[in-house]
Amino acid sequence: MPKHIAVAGKGGTGKTTLCALIIKHLKEQGKTPILAVDADANANLNEALGMEVEGTIASILDQTKAYGGVPQGMSKDMFIEYKLNAVLSESEDVDLLVMGGPEGPGCYCYPNDLLKRYMERLSGNYPYLVMDNEAGMEHLSRRVAQDVDILFVVSDATARGVRSAARIHQLVKGLKTKVGEIYLVISRASGETVEALAGEIEKTGLELVGTIPLDEGVMEFDLVGRPLVELPDDSPAVRAVGDIMARANV
Repeated sequence: MPKHIAVAGKGGTGKTTLCALIIKHLKEQGKTPILAVDADANANLNEALGMEVEGTIASILDQTKAYGGVPQGMSKDMFIEYKLNAVLSESEDVDLLVMGGPEGPGCYCYPNDLLKRYMERLSGNYPYLVMDNEAGMEHLSRRVAQDVDILFVVSDATARGVRSAARIHQLVKGLKTKVGEIYLVISRASGETVEALAGEIEKTGLELVGTIPLDEGVMEFDLVGRPLVELPDDSPAVRAVGDIMARANV
């Protein structure tokens, strides 16, 4: 089974940046191939990785619920597995699945169960799985994803952001999914801001595993749509994520 790393946080805190730089770190450590899963409804991990996306899992699940969506002569199981193989974006070191969303009305219990079984089989081909989650953690709560070895909860350098991280921590504790180590990461941070937030950080009950400074290189890459995995190794954000991964023993 792969080592499963998940990233969560409210929108705009830098989840996708952290995911992309975790993947960059794993690639440079030779810990490949990697299965990346974008489970955020506002999916853009592919852009940070420089990968094209052919389709999303949500669109497949919607199609199974539409009248005539499953071709005659195919079972739902066969159709979903066929379509899932088609939407897996592949590259030399990283393969990417995009969950997509939001889902339409109705129960997705049956297709989600099939998706879970497919993910379990697929992930066995990878030493590492990295998942970018939305704050609600829906795909983890449904156990579509495997149990998590390391969860990074990301906050920006504000009291409001840290309090949101605390709420995500409480949500995770109530999930049926097994979660191993849980860490707090503060993005766009400085030593002064972290010191000012010390009281709020303590209230979260989370271990602060590291901070990611405001990095002009990240902003420049985002401005022109350049993949973040192409950031140079001396980038402050890249170095900070390397330190975070070392402290998390990855």
